Amino acid sequence: QVQLVESGGGLLQAGGSLRLSCAVSGRTSSSYVMGWFRQAPGKEREFVASIRWTGGSTYYADSVKGRFTISRDNARNTVDLQMNSLKPEDTAVYLCAVRYSDYSPRYNYWGQGTQVTVSS
Repeated sequence: QVQLVESGGGLLQAGGSLRLSCAVSGRTSSSYVMGWFRQAPGKEREFVASIRWTGGSTYYADSVKGRFTISRDNARNTVDLQMNSLKPEDTAVYLCAVRYSDYSPRYNYWGQGTQVTVSS
C-alpha cells in the first residue's frame, strides 16, 4: 500500500511559477514510476510528467515540455513538479500517482489532488 498526498497548489497569474509536492509513504520500490496528472473541469485526466522512483527516465507531455520539471527528493521522500511560465490552460486539479513498474498497464495508487488556478 502506498499513500500519496499532494500539496503546493494555489491561485496565481499567468507567467508565474509554482512548485507542487507529492509526499509518498508506505511501501515503495526502486521499480516504481511516479507520475503527475491533471484534470480540468469538463475534460479528461491527462498525463503531465513521470519519473522513476530512482530519479531517472523523465517524460513530459508536449504541452508542458520546457516549462515543467519533475524531480525526486530522497531526503523528503517526495516527487516534485516545478511549474514555470504558467498559462491559464494549465488550470486544473493536479494529481500524483504511482505504478509498480515501467511495464504496469495502469497507475495503481492516486492522491487526492491539489488545485492550480492560473488567471490571465
